[in-house]
Amino acid sequence: MSTQHLWLRCEKKEFERRSALTPTTAKKLIDAGFQISVERDEQRIFDDVEFEAVGCTLVDNSSWPSAPTDALIIGLKELPASQEPLPHTHIQFAHCYKRQAGWSSVLARFYKGGGTLYDLEFLTDATGRRVAAFGYHAGFAGAAAGALALAARRSGEKLGHLEPYENETAMIEGVKNTLGGSAKGVKALVIGALGRCGRGAVDLFRKIGLSEDDILKWDMAETAKGGPFQEILDVDIFVNCIYLSSFIPPFLGKDQIITAGQNRRLSVVVDVSCDTTNPFNPIPIYSINTTFSEPTVPVDLGQDLPLLSVISIDHLPTLLPREASEQFSNDLLPSLLELPRRKTTRVWTDAEKLFHAKQKEAIAAEGL
Repeated sequence: MSTQHLWLRCEKKEFERRSALTPTTAKKLIDAGFQISVERDEQRIFDDVEFEAVGCTLVDNSSWPSAPTDALIIGLKELPASQEPLPHTHIQFAHCYKRQAGWSSVLARFYKGGGTLYDLEFLTDATGRRVAAFGYHAGFAGAAAGALALAARRSGEKLGHLEPYENETAMIEGVKNTLGGSAKGVKALVIGALGRCGRGAVDLFRKIGLSEDDILKWDMAETAKGGPFQEILDVDIFVNCIYLSSFIPPFLGKDQIITAGQNRRLSVVVDVSCDTTNPFNPIPIYSINTTFSEPTVPVDLGQDLPLLSVISIDHLPTLLPREASEQFSNDLLPSLLELPRRKTTRVWTDAEKLFHAKQKEAIAAEGL
């Protein structure tokens, strides 16, 4: 059997410091007989020399288009928009299977180039659970960002540029200090509280000092009656952590907010799920993703009403880039070790079947 070649590309999304592979997981792959090429990248949380030290071959930044076609290109975030055909096999979060903005043109690039997409979001085990996800750290970081935005609001300011933290302890202490030493008295509601993402949000709120009674933990049972929900208006921070797969009634709407007038406690909405361009978005009160440099967007309420800010950053775990990368890559490792047998291993055959089904829809949409 020929050596399996994995090529770790650099991330082009601004402020993205996470990595699909870490020096730890790269060494385990090399020990298993893989060839690992790593693009030089000053933005990545891991230094190039950390990869080189475990036996990876360093290659030029953004050189993957010229990689051998049998090399599998692995990354995290979507590729920059382009019409260039894609002849390689890519492993990444492509954000195109739920008909997000530009979905069909993304898949058309694979059709034109003859390449394949293994979308990390849809690599699942035999029970349908994702084999690897950033959910916990997304919820944890999202709740932290929400608390920081609340502190800025109370000071009459707008939340400024977010910088990644060295570790979880530094994040907790930083948020607590910004809130004046503790978050006691802050009230939060987390929807999707039983999932990975929701558990992360709840844990952050606990660790910065919210009392248990001030953390409302909702999941499918609490939302079964269908929104919108008045209870969201009665907390300081609302964190949405659900995994959206089909239409549901909105959790919160502009008319509901306007009707509440001055009798609204809600100051910050953190949409960790970030289904901004999804036609089924259950929080249809904003229309853009926010960024680390501009983390909040005000809701346009059209009246002289208290400010309501939304955080909709689609790569929140990069606030804890080293820890999030290590956890994700370690969870993904067992599936990566099966890549030489991907034509017969269920996690990969299922992902390829899904790719071809979605690509067929894109071909029809693009008229190809």
